[in-house]
Amino acid sequence: MSYIDLIDIRKDYGFGERCTRALRGINMSIEEGSYTAIMGPSGSGKSTLLNIIGGMDRMTSGSYRFHGEEIGSLSAAMLERFRNQNIAFVFQSFALMNRYTVYENVEMPLLARRIKNRKERVMTALCSVGIEALAEKKASRLSGGEQQRTALARAIAMDAPILLADEPTGALDRENGDVVMNILDEIHGKGKTVIVITHDEHIAARAKKVVRIFNGEIQDSYMNGTV
Repeated sequence: MSYIDLIDIRKDYGFGERCTRALRGINMSIEEGSYTAIMGPSGSGKSTLLNIIGGMDRMTSGSYRFHGEEIGSLSAAMLERFRNQNIAFVFQSFALMNRYTVYENVEMPLLARRIKNRKERVMTALCSVGIEALAEKKASRLSGGEQQRTALARAIAMDAPILLADEPTGALDRENGDVVMNILDEIHGKGKTVIVITHDEHIAARAKKVVRIFNGEIQDSYMNGTV
């Protein structure tokens, strides 16, 4: 039994002639502490798969097991609890609240989880990505690289065992993208399970394992350094 087991995962949107099959029977396992890149062109189903792994979306059929527990059949409340306890997200769009400061954006999910030592965790996370001096700056006034570092700090502060990153460098230039990927490498080095969605070979080369998806199906899967 792996950390995460996905068995015949299918996801449909719509019905009948208007049905779109986003995932067509995905089978894959993810080991605890691993670093996986899921690659594919736009519309291949990779983000849909990530959302299912993160409990943000539900599969149409199949089995999703985490530590052997079936996740797909959880109630909405239990699924939210699963996300809060196990998943941290980093999105291409950053998903920050522009009217709040950097500090407040990083603290927000900790408030939802009723974490007590919030200040220490927030400032430690900001220091780890090199933006502690921006703590009181409004998110709307940040550069793209600073916004993505804020999003990473938010994920780090949550201290979740799994980090899911959907095109984390897609809105950044190569220099800022490399900074972000170095931080993800460091997070993985601390024992976290990291799953990155990307269409960029340069980004995928950072991961230990690469899974290629096309038209909702896995086309290839290999360990980096073995192809």
